[in-house]
Amino acid sequence: MKISKRFTYIHAAIVAIILMSFALGIYYYPQMSAKMASHWNAAGEVDGYMTKFWGLFLMPIITVVMYLMFLMIPKIDPLKKNIAKFRIWFDWFVLMIIIFFFYIYILSLLFNLGHTFNMTYAMLPALGVLFIFIGQMLEHAERNWFIGIRTPWTLSSDTVWKKTHMLGGKLFKAAGVLIFLTIALGKFAFWIVIFAALWAGLYPVVYSYFEYQKLKK
Repeated sequence: MKISKRFTYIHAAIVAIILMSFALGIYYYPQMSAKMASHWNAAGEVDGYMTKFWGLFLMPIITVVMYLMFLMIPKIDPLKKNIAKFRIWFDWFVLMIIIFFFYIYILSLLFNLGHTFNMTYAMLPALGVLFIFIGQMLEHAERNWFIGIRTPWTLSSDTVWKKTHMLGGKLFKAAGVLIFLTIALGKFAFWIVIFAALWAGLYPVVYSYFEYQKLKK
């Protein structure tokens, strides 16, 4: 399949998901109460509400804005030629982000329609998949200003960029697998997820600094 066709299919799927989210919001609007649960704490308990209009349409609106931003990145990045080298992975990443937000939106609808479940536990499988895919994309990412582990040291050296992103990719994949395993850990799951996310996100930053210093020497 040519990349142009893949691009068309991926973005057609994204548009379909966005339209579906708005359609669901319109369909369920008469059935929702005046206030909807909109935020859950680490234990999966509701600790925030909003009016049903924003409860139904805030997430679809955010998704549209986010998608438009993703469309702009390959056009405005000074290193757009590098993005073109891994554009298919970038497009799949955008689709995965949109699917993830749509999944959270569906969970919110189900919860507000009276279905009882722990929101935190319900999010974990999707979060694990997203982390694994982020790791896959990082391993293919070329140096640019918007996507990836952007530090002064990775942006200054292709070598440091590649080493850091290969490490970051492995850490994000490992974090994704760990997130899956935490589903069985009950109340400790949230904190393990936070630790895994911080480790995968922060360690490559420190690593990039020391790799750059080694390169200078």
